[in-house]
Amino acid sequence: MRKLLLTLATALALSASASAQKTTPATDPTWWRHAVVYEIYPRSFGDTNGDGIGDLNGITAHLPYLEKLGIDAIWLAPMYPSPQVDFGYDISNYTAIDPQYGTLANFDHLLAAAKQHHIRIVLDMVMNHTSDKHPWFTESSSSRTNPKSDWYIWNDGIPAPKRAANTPPGPNEHHGPHGWVVPPNNWSSLFQGSAWEWVESRQQFYYHFFYKQQPDLNYRNPAVEKAMFDAVRFWLDRGVSGFRLDAITTLYEDPSLRNEPLTGHLDASGFPESNHTLTSGLPEVHTFLQRLHNLVASYPGQRMLIGEIYTPDTTALRSWYGTADKPELELPMDTLLGFHKEGAGITDSSNPTLTAAHFRKYITEAETELDGHTPLFVFDNHDNPRSWDRFTTPTETFEQKEALAKIIATVLYTTHAASLIYYGAEIGMKTHTPTRREDVRDPIGITGWPKEKGRDGERTPMQWTPGPQAGFSTNPHTWLPIGDDYKTVNVQTESAVPNSLLHWTESLTALRRTNPALHDGGIIMLDNTNPSVLSYVRTAPANAHPILISLNMTSQPQTIHLDLAAAGISVHGLKSLIGPQDLSTFTCKDCPQPPFTTDLTLPPFASFIAEVQ
Repeated sequence: MRKLLLTLATALALSASASAQKTTPATDPTWWRHAVVYEIYPRSFGDTNGDGIGDLNGITAHLPYLEKLGIDAIWLAPMYPSPQVDFGYDISNYTAIDPQYGTLANFDHLLAAAKQHHIRIVLDMVMNHTSDKHPWFTESSSSRTNPKSDWYIWNDGIPAPKRAANTPPGPNEHHGPHGWVVPPNNWSSLFQGSAWEWVESRQQFYYHFFYKQQPDLNYRNPAVEKAMFDAVRFWLDRGVSGFRLDAITTLYEDPSLRNEPLTGHLDASGFPESNHTLTSGLPEVHTFLQRLHNLVASYPGQRMLIGEIYTPDTTALRSWYGTADKPELELPMDTLLGFHKEGAGITDSSNPTLTAAHFRKYITEAETELDGHTPLFVFDNHDNPRSWDRFTTPTETFEQKEALAKIIATVLYTTHAASLIYYGAEIGMKTHTPTRREDVRDPIGITGWPKEKGRDGERTPMQWTPGPQAGFSTNPHTWLPIGDDYKTVNVQTESAVPNSLLHWTESLTALRRTNPALHDGGIIMLDNTNPSVLSYVRTAPANAHPILISLNMTSQPQTIHLDLAAAGISVHGLKSLIGPQDLSTFTCKDCPQPPFTTDLTLPPFASFIAEVQ
């Protein structure tokens, strides 16, 4: 789902003393603490039946590729039966597979095959709402007295403003049992317009945080929670390793239905935006997550929960882990590093900040302000333009953009965090935004055009080969057009290029898996005031070597002074570990011998990863 409109801004930088804090090595074998999680949008990964839409068998067919890439778990976006208004996030049956993606037997085969490739399956669980075509809502909307009448948020509305005789009703004004009424408050939908929709059969409004075809469930009714927990058990019993919880902060709403403060902006449809402070992040969400966590933890095999969480700062992120006696989420998504733009709050992800100060701040906060919990860094997902475009400018060359993508990948796989990667990021897929309204498939792009162009651009089919339809499908009419750069940006082509982003990613994930410092080490920030270069050391467990990472985030060569001795690291040499940049590429002053000071000159946008000897 779209990120929640939280608008609090965070401070620009940590003090030098705070950013120099050191975290200690860890040896926790829990799989998700070190995991590389790969999000797959099922419609766009692999089509095996020629209908132009990806399917479960298409995912199974590419498991060898994912294993080679170093993936530990697949986050599978919704593949449940759905009218596909929001392409699967409007669910009409929580315990089945949509026929366009396959069958339960296909899913079980995927699960078993993934296990053979040492890959786990994590399902997207959409708990906030159902489709309006779900049998629960069909029954609930039929009358005010049916057994599921209070499974959703219903309200009579309030009297409409008086109007002159013969004046037509206003927008969302309806005639109910007690005269003309309008919605009970000013709540706006995140997907444009009022969050309230009228149903004639009940003569009432229902609430929807997202599309009107996605009515919100009423979790103050215990029967709703029981039904949803039964769905969770269904998939846990089949063997999934956990769930990514969609829009989980929106589960509860203010029971008094008070008006929310307005942001002062109009959405793409012209409706005044409310700030969602009474419809997101309520305390009841935390107690719900505690109960859900207890359920998931009752299963063997280190099952886990990922949360779609967008917070204004690291302090707020910390609250979603819960406490030692009341745990909630194993991995709430940390989007501050990959989506936050300094000075703009988290609502502006179009051009997040690519500076050493920004990265240093949020990496350090994740290490020192989460009470030892594992962060989950995220740079890409199905709701935002791809990082390839957000962190670069149109004037930069392909080679510069690729180098920037390698910087992002390096941060993703060499910090202490678990990593979330979105399909295609490993080959540098870019956002292919529609240029005509008639080409848009995403409903928010259709209704909001041209101000809102929708999310089709980041959901185009995976580019496997330079052949027809990029190897995604045999059907020339794929559900979204293939990216126009597929002949050069694809798995097959990049597999043959030693310096490609794909090989860089494979090398990083392999190093992350096998190197003791990257797998279990702590982290120390170096050269804390450098505005252009991010440098840090992953400290080593006993009998292992520390790893030095330096990233030039500018288009100019940068000379850096790294005082490793001040960080407690002795250095007698540096051994370059991966990538085309071996040590001879760099100017290194006296680094093979004492004194323990290292000067390096990094080329533009260079990523330098070396073992400290």
